[in-house]
Amino acid sequence: MPEDPKPSPAASTRDGSKLPGPFAVGDYAVKLRGFLRGRARVQVIGEVTGLRLAGKSAYFELRDARGALPCAMWRSEWDRLGLPAGAIRDGVEAVVEGGPDYYPGSATASPSFSFRCTGLRPAGEGDLLARLAELRRRLRAEGLFEPQKRLPRPALPRSIGIVTGRGSAAEADLLAALARRSWAGRAVFAHPPVQDRRAAPRIARALSDLVAVPEVEVIVVARGGGSLADLWAFCDETLCRTVALLRVPVVAAIGHESDRTLLDDVAAASCSTPTHAIEEAVRIDVGAARDRLVTAAARLEARGRAAGPERARRLGAAVRALARHAAGQRRRLRQLLRELRASSAKSIADGAADVTRRALVLARKRRAALHGAEADAARLDGHAAALVRHRRSAPESRQAALRRIAQTLAAHEPERVLERGYALVTDADEEGAVVTSAAEARRRGRLRVRFSDDDVRARVIGDE
Repeated sequence: MPEDPKPSPAASTRDGSKLPGPFAVGDYAVKLRGFLRGRARVQVIGEVTGLRLAGKSAYFELRDARGALPCAMWRSEWDRLGLPAGAIRDGVEAVVEGGPDYYPGSATASPSFSFRCTGLRPAGEGDLLARLAELRRRLRAEGLFEPQKRLPRPALPRSIGIVTGRGSAAEADLLAALARRSWAGRAVFAHPPVQDRRAAPRIARALSDLVAVPEVEVIVVARGGGSLADLWAFCDETLCRTVALLRVPVVAAIGHESDRTLLDDVAAASCSTPTHAIEEAVRIDVGAARDRLVTAAARLEARGRAAGPERARRLGAAVRALARHAAGQRRRLRQLLRELRASSAKSIADGAADVTRRALVLARKRRAALHGAEADAARLDGHAAALVRHRRSAPESRQAALRRIAQTLAAHEPERVLERGYALVTDADEEGAVVTSAAEARRRGRLRVRFSDDDVRARVIGDE
């Protein structure tokens, strides 16, 4: 915002910093108006609320779940729109064109801010579909389409909560569908408005009230068909967030088959008609199940009556078969007994003959063994006599052998060699070191020569 060309001296703030001003409030208000009117012109979509035509202007608010905007339009521009009566009214979705504006007021009039509208039209299907697509994308990204679908749903609930318009065709269809399925449980009804700007919070409150009833196991929300604008209450973000957090599964049947509201995406199940919704909530057709049960009971009773004679016949046949089998087994047993006796007698006879043959063989082996034992005894006697003779002659022969060995050793004794004229040459310094060559004797120099009677020390003088 441009500053005043002639500001007053700057005033100090509490923290000591300098701010421009103070300005005259009228000058500031005029410049604020100029600043806001210089903003870009845009299109805004929302729900019309508090519409009133007063004097030269039309006033209303444009709202959605996240905020509101006060709007004003010159009556002349409003009349030039040429809209039919009732086309723009409270609760209608509208698209307005314009930008922010500010009335500075005066000493006797209050200032006001408004969105100055230069154009207005009811929101078309394209506008609503674009908003619905954006909201659907955002809720899906937050994961709000999954909690309801994970809730368990009983196949045959005892209590059902129903949210629908009072006396509507949808309510009649729901009751007719429950009657066709012969369901005899408890239905708890809530009748909030289902088409205006107050419908969404009232529907959310009705759902919360039904969830507070402990006996309610599933809730059905139903409404007849209409345009997207008519069904827009069921696309409310707050309502969808409320449904996503409920502990009771919600079955939605909003509009016709071609309609798809945001509540259909959030709910545990989405159905095309109220009848289909009842079939989804009460998944067992009680009448058909009762008929099947009666048919099964009658068939079981008939089978029970026929089972006695049939079982007796089968038991008699089994007894006769058992008797025939027992007689056959007795005959086979007697045959086996005869065969066993004959086989035993033959085995005994064969055993006796075998025993006789073995006795003869053993007698022959005994005689042969006795004959061999006598021959072995004779050989042992001969060996014993030889040992006796050897024992007697062994000392004399050993003494003679020892004398021969002693004579041989005496002949090879060194002393005998020396007695025959030989001498033993050893080193004079190292006792026992025998000198065996002339070269070694010259190297040692001093020698000891042993003869048979005594030792002689000698020294090598030269090679001679």
